[in-house]
Amino acid sequence: MSKMCKRKALMDAADLGLLHYGQVDPLLHYLEERLAQHKAANARFTGGNVLYYMGGMLAIGACTLFSTLAVEKWGMPILLDMSLVYILCTITLAIWLDARGLGVPAGIFSTLTIALVPLATFSLQNVMGFWADSSTIAHYRDFNALIDWRWLVMELTTLLAGSIMLWRFRYSFLVMPIAVTLFYMSMDIVPALFMQGDSGMFSGDGWVARQQIALVFGLLMLTLAFIVDIRSHSGVDYAFWLYLFGLLTFWGALSSMGNGDLAGKFVYLAINALLIVLGAILGRRMFTVFGGIGVAMMLGQLSWTIFRNSFIFVVLLTLLGFALIGAGLLWSRYERRICARLRSLLPESMQMMLLARG
Repeated sequence: MSKMCKRKALMDAADLGLLHYGQVDPLLHYLEERLAQHKAANARFTGGNVLYYMGGMLAIGACTLFSTLAVEKWGMPILLDMSLVYILCTITLAIWLDARGLGVPAGIFSTLTIALVPLATFSLQNVMGFWADSSTIAHYRDFNALIDWRWLVMELTTLLAGSIMLWRFRYSFLVMPIAVTLFYMSMDIVPALFMQGDSGMFSGDGWVARQQIALVFGLLMLTLAFIVDIRSHSGVDYAFWLYLFGLLTFWGALSSMGNGDLAGKFVYLAINALLIVLGAILGRRMFTVFGGIGVAMMLGQLSWTIFRNSFIFVVLLTLLGFALIGAGLLWSRYERRICARLRSLLPESMQMMLLARG
């Protein structure tokens, strides 16, 4: 049934007094969102979609990670031409598929377009002599292994291209390369601020600065994810990848800082417990997973610190394992009730936004 037919049916129901006229448009909007969510859920695990994603991942790997073979044989100008041709082909296919309602392959080709942007930028920089004074960066594949402030140009270009593609196509999978780029940027921004290479940033004050900046960067990514989350009412989960890589950045930096004295250990434990609570409020299980790992690690470390060289440690660790399993059983049984109770503590406006998000 088309949208116009649904609206006419609802208006007929209003004429019969079954609902108020002011409820027609909100109810129609609600039904359209539920239908979109239902279609997305049903399409998620079809055999065709599995093949789409497998082919997309293979194409992304072939066109980015392994394309440096062309550099070694023919040089950077050839790589620049090749990457531009790839971009033109992928964006043309994305537009063609999107116009025919083939959302999954269109989203994959759109994502492939974004993944090719740093490759094109890297080859253009090499042609212009930007990397001529680099003693460490030799190939594009170093982008995934080495940390260097000069990657920021590629990352900013990729973020710009990703934002344009997301504005044009509106597929949630497009957020993945944007989130990955932000994750890389959280590491490369420290050498940029200190104008140092990778080697000088893993000792002394450089390492501390890296941890602190990554912690703040992760919090900013999580804040951005939350804003995107509560403002998205289309049934498409644009926030998932931002939450995931924001948590990787924040939790990884927090865990690498160490916890020092007993007070520091309890602070780390409290932050991970807070992540579990946030997971229940937001309905995001990844918060619960990261928080649960942190809590388990810290409880085990506290047990080892306090009861080291004691038989009590073995008993305590066993009981701790059983307790965590029991907590998992209780959580799975009362998850909806716990989430509802925690959400009731939020301001009413925020509760409405979370409910509207679904």
